[in-house]
Amino acid sequence: MKKMDLVSGYKGVVGLVFGNETSASSEDSYVERLLERISNGVLAEDRRSAMTELQAVVAESKGAQLAFGAMGFPVIMVVLKKERDDVEMVRGALETLVSALTPLDHVKGPKKEVQPALMNTDLLSREAESISLLLSLLSEEDFYIRYYTLQVLTVLLTNSLNRLQEAILTIPRGITRLMDMLMDREVIRNEALLLLTYLTREAEEIQKIVVFEGAFEKIFSIIKEEGGSDGGVVVQDCLELLNNLLRNNESNQILLRETMGFDPLISILKLRGSAYSFTQQKTINLLSALETINLLIVRGSEADPGKDAHKLTNKTVLVQKKALDNLLMLAVESQWAPVAVRCAALRCISDIIAAHPKNRDVLASKVLGEEPQVEAALNSILRIILRTSSMQEFLAADRIFNSFCEKNPDGQTMLTSTLIPQPQSMSHAPLEEDVNMSFGSMLIRGLTLGESDGDLEVCCRAASVLSHVLMDNLQCKERVLRIELEAPRPSLGSAEPLMHRMVRYLALASSMKTKDGTGKAGYIQLIILKLLVTWLADCPNAVHCFLDSRPHLTYLLELVSNPSATVCTRGLAAVLLGECVIYNKSSDTGRDAFSIVDSISQKVGLTSYFLKFDEMQKSFLFSSAKPTQALKPLTRSTAASMAEIEDIDDSDLSDKENEDHPLLSSMFDEHFVDIIKSLESSIRENIVDVYSRPKSEVAVVPAELEQRNGESDKDYVKRLKAFVEKQCSEIQKLLGRNATLAEELAKIGGDGASQSEQRASGALDRVQVDTLRKDLHEASQRLEILKEEKAQIESDSSMYRNLAAKMESDLKSLSDAYNSLEQTNFHLEKEVKALKSGGSSVSSPDVEAIKAEAREEAQKESEAELNDLLVCLGQEQSKVEKLSARLLELGEDVEKLLEGIGDDMGLPEDDEEEED
Repeated sequence: MKKMDLVSGYKGVVGLVFGNETSASSEDSYVERLLERISNGVLAEDRRSAMTELQAVVAESKGAQLAFGAMGFPVIMVVLKKERDDVEMVRGALETLVSALTPLDHVKGPKKEVQPALMNTDLLSREAESISLLLSLLSEEDFYIRYYTLQVLTVLLTNSLNRLQEAILTIPRGITRLMDMLMDREVIRNEALLLLTYLTREAEEIQKIVVFEGAFEKIFSIIKEEGGSDGGVVVQDCLELLNNLLRNNESNQILLRETMGFDPLISILKLRGSAYSFTQQKTINLLSALETINLLIVRGSEADPGKDAHKLTNKTVLVQKKALDNLLMLAVESQWAPVAVRCAALRCISDIIAAHPKNRDVLASKVLGEEPQVEAALNSILRIILRTSSMQEFLAADRIFNSFCEKNPDGQTMLTSTLIPQPQSMSHAPLEEDVNMSFGSMLIRGLTLGESDGDLEVCCRAASVLSHVLMDNLQCKERVLRIELEAPRPSLGSAEPLMHRMVRYLALASSMKTKDGTGKAGYIQLIILKLLVTWLADCPNAVHCFLDSRPHLTYLLELVSNPSATVCTRGLAAVLLGECVIYNKSSDTGRDAFSIVDSISQKVGLTSYFLKFDEMQKSFLFSSAKPTQALKPLTRSTAASMAEIEDIDDSDLSDKENEDHPLLSSMFDEHFVDIIKSLESSIRENIVDVYSRPKSEVAVVPAELEQRNGESDKDYVKRLKAFVEKQCSEIQKLLGRNATLAEELAKIGGDGASQSEQRASGALDRVQVDTLRKDLHEASQRLEILKEEKAQIESDSSMYRNLAAKMESDLKSLSDAYNSLEQTNFHLEKEVKALKSGGSSVSSPDVEAIKAEAREEAQKESEAELNDLLVCLGQEQSKVEKLSARLLELGEDVEKLLEGIGDDMGLPEDDEEEED
């Protein structure tokens, strides 16, 4: 069922691409008949013959390849799976697959036509079972079966890399079987090696498995067996595989360093036998080995402290293993080495000392040659810079001094200490006599060489080296300032400072450009400007020396506004002018910062001046400045072109569109571009500041201010005082306007408005500025009033908020009390209703208790009243007794007198009873 799906899938894809499948050609029918004979044939010979014919027709015809892709894969897969015993049949099936997957270059057709071989590759690589089946064939004993299987897998990897990488990873022991092929016979080993180079490209998981299977040992074993760098293409394939395993793979690099070490790699760089014999293959092998060194020491674009430490360790180990000696042999001492090898070795030396103080010291102490003709390595590299005819070699050697001097003040001081001018007779001596010169003497000779014949190429290269020596080192800048050079001829005057000579060469390069009409002088100007910018940065004495000659400033102003100069030339000249402002400590009239800014304003215009910065920042050199990028991988397809470096042609320089010389992309590195960007911001701020403050020691007394005839001293003083007050007021207004205009110009430096247009509208701008200032003052006053009102409103608002909070608190208390009363009232009403109902058994005991309590209180009250009455009766009784005794004494009849008193008291009671 799966086979039928596979066939239908093939037919569906082919039908979509090439039209209706029913319109089959004769080739389709022929391929179909052959496949029928292979799958259904009875005689073995007939089936083998059909397979041979099928292989032949597929190898010659795109139509047959197309038909085979639509119908043939299931048939071939069945043969490979079920007919392993028939060796010839399996060989034929594999050969047919190779033919079906290989594009036919000799058959011409439309460029946009779909290639059947690529379609077949895509269709076969989709089936993981097919890949697994092919890998299983590697264990067959027959040599040709293993060989053709490797060829099929290589073609699949070439045309469908990612899919096959994923498929092989999912197959158990798939990579192990491929690694086993490295120990097979030479032909199969070479084919397996080529296959692994494809398989390990940008596949970290596969790289780790391959290394785990012992790839490093097998690779270096094959390289040694093949003869090292003198070997053939097999050595190239081994090194390409090694580079794939090490590229951006820190764990594999550490494993190589900790297990086998770097000795086998360094031994490849050793020149054996005839050191002057360099074939193209040997050149490619050496370039591949140098690429391996590069991968071990150059960090990627992303900054990672862990990886940086790992790279530093690699650099340390390489130098300990004498790699620097072999690199110097290839780069400097071997005169017969091709330019490509020398350049690659120089780049490796530059990278191996970069950011590594110990390796820098090792390089500084290296001497080359044999006694008595020995020379310091740095001197030999400087000679390459000054003598080589290859621009690429100059760039590579110049990088070494860049790496050596970067953040290395001790190394810079050591080189600067040798800068001693030679007598005029020595400066014109033949080049061969500079072997015994010191580094500094050779460099100064290079700076002055070529003036007589007008060729400043050597001077330009020496200026580039000097810029590295002076970079970020004030002590070295001060020391080089004191160097004075003799005039070429006594008639031309006395000695002049080295800086003045450099400025003169800068002007000379401009005249060279107009004479020869090429762009060669353009990059010479830029490199000399780079030297001057580096020299003047943060060095007031250098600025003072530069301005000692008045023509220097005049020439620089002309160069900034020169329309024929390149964008970067005008931009760097503007930076140089800016340094004359921000690092200017002079108070001399005509050379102070105010005078420089005034000259820029008058001769160039501030808007045009600031525009030069913006144009330079947008140029290719500054927008593309990035850290050192890794070189492109060296493969079989790119090796031949890499081995034959084509130098930069001067004819390319005359192209006005391509004003950015390739040399400058290397010279204008990221560090220098960052310096320019920081200088630009400082220049803008300082020029605005200088332009807006008054110039010191300005005193102008017009003739009409002299005392008039007959004018008293008192009147004269009053008139002078009024004039001075008026002038002071106007000066302050002008200074304010200048500051405003300067700030606006600094901000709108990128505007395209011309200088003439801005001058024409200058008066209108001033009026608008005054009006805006008045409006601003009035608005400030209104703002103060509004602020006071706002403060009062905020105070009132705060008071009202407090009152509202208090009232809200009181209201909440009343609300709580009311709610409590409501609850109490509710309970009382409930009890009243219960009492009124009277039928509730629960409330009866309460009523009885109340009655009993009332009765007890009444009894207590009646007893108290009774006691009171008894007391009163007792008192009355005593009175009666006393009165009765007195009456008896008087002779009265007491009984008679008392008779009837009780009756009178009882009458009302009787009446009441009757009424009741």
